[in-house]
Amino acid sequence: MLKYVHNDMNIIMYTKSGCPWCNEVRDLLRERNVDFVERECRGNKTYFEELVQKSGQTLTPTLDIDGEIVADTDAASVERLFKEKGVSGF
Repeated sequence: MLKYVHNDMNIIMYTKSGCPWCNEVRDLLRERNVDFVERECRGNKTYFEELVQKSGQTLTPTLDIDGEIVADTDAASVERLFKEKGVSGF
């Protein structure tokens, strides 16, 4: 199986302040030293519209992983997805 190095992945994480699932996913990515760009949607119309355009919904956390959208997720699901993809460190 091909192993992915997480620092070679382009990850955008759409979040809303006060979202406990966002905090859990953020903590997981930071603990595993995964580079990502966080886009806070609450109070930012541009990021919110981008979230809706990409995912067709408004819930967070939503990840854009190299163009693959993982909408309304949680830390356990992200960890499982990265393991399935063979991402190193998972």
